[in-house]
Amino acid sequence: MAAPADLTVVDLSTADLHPAVDDPALNSMNFLNEVAQHYPDAVSLAAGRPYEEFFDVAALHRYLDTFRRHLADDLGLTPAQVHRTLFQYGRTKGVVHHLVARNLAVDEGIGVDPEAIVVTVGCQEAMFLVLRALRTGPGDVLLAVAPTYVGLTGAARLLDLPVRPVAGGPAGVDLADLRAQVRRARADGLRPRACYLMPDFANPSGTSVGLADRRRLLALAEAEDLLLLEDNPYGLFPAGDAERVPTLKALDTGRRVVYLGSFAKTVLPGARVGYVVADQRVAGADGTVGLLADQLAKIKSMVTVNTSAIAQAVIGGALLEHGCSLVAATVRERAAYTRNLRHLVAGLARRFPADASPVRWNVPAGGFFVVVTVPFPVDDALLHRSAREYGLLWTPMAHFYDAGAPVDALRLSVSAVTPAEIDLGLDRLAALVADELARRCASGPVA
Repeated sequence: MAAPADLTVVDLSTADLHPAVDDPALNSMNFLNEVAQHYPDAVSLAAGRPYEEFFDVAALHRYLDTFRRHLADDLGLTPAQVHRTLFQYGRTKGVVHHLVARNLAVDEGIGVDPEAIVVTVGCQEAMFLVLRALRTGPGDVLLAVAPTYVGLTGAARLLDLPVRPVAGGPAGVDLADLRAQVRRARADGLRPRACYLMPDFANPSGTSVGLADRRRLLALAEAEDLLLLEDNPYGLFPAGDAERVPTLKALDTGRRVVYLGSFAKTVLPGARVGYVVADQRVAGADGTVGLLADQLAKIKSMVTVNTSAIAQAVIGGALLEHGCSLVAATVRERAAYTRNLRHLVAGLARRFPADASPVRWNVPAGGFFVVVTVPFPVDDALLHRSAREYGLLWTPMAHFYDAGAPVDALRLSVSAVTPAEIDLGLDRLAALVADELARRCASGPVA
């Protein structure tokens, strides 16, 4: 067994590495992923993981066999070709692209050529490929609705692509501020390449963009010659019987939207399968015209070569078993998330009554997340104290803003817990808030 590394011997410094490795955005992703391991006994209202009770090991074998039969019976592959498809290096764009296209048509009303789809190693790779393709020089900038998913910010940092925030607010995106930020960037001599947003139950804010604003957003993107990067991991989970709003991509008639998708929340996070729909037409230097997806595939071939065929087969089998409809496949999950979201909101109201408490929260129309605003700064130190002394994990909202300063808010997730765990977690949150308010009052007025 190898001896532990002697960390007193230094071979490199972070100054010898890319600046992003020490960037707060990258530190945030690792911190948020690992903090639960340090407090295994704490109730976690932090993790945005999908509900685990419906995971079934036997289904993995069934999905693989379903996809294998699809290759042979539906696509007409020989036994040798089926074997090669499952076990060998594969097509860079993926081997379930045609099933992803069918899923998008069935569930989202999006008609797309399968060749415009690149199957990726999770949605995180899809983001990275798109940003890498769009970043052409130091004058390029990315706009992102704030608060912003930290994985997007971190990927941009690694690619030396500055991110400028756009105000979100209760409507999901402030269209006037988006227009102002586009024009301000251009006035500064910069080139705004795209705006990233989650129109449905966004991480971390939980907010959604209404149908009328989606149409206005597309019109603005057309007028300002701007791409929209639509990330939609939570769109299948509106609460209760609420109708789903069409995605931006479903409304997109001018190829303004690059659509980022994932099967992590709807099928299996461990498969690490996502995709990007990039049907924008790209003119080559030789005068030929292809798809943006073709260019992304070139980049992917130098990053991950291809996405695991076995992982794709599991996802493909799951799609086939449900007629390529994940709406149909996730009925139980949607019910669980609805139950938990309503339980959490009702529990907050009981513990923090509006007439007696300064604590406030939003009420999302679906998804995994609720943002709770408190009358004191929320930072990592407070999170550690919450976990250590109160047995409760949550996420500081400061991780989703670029300023680095504490924010008076925290994010609660309802996706991977039971109602009993929610009650226990909220009891502990109420105790933390009460003690923090008392401690701050004892030391002076609360800001």
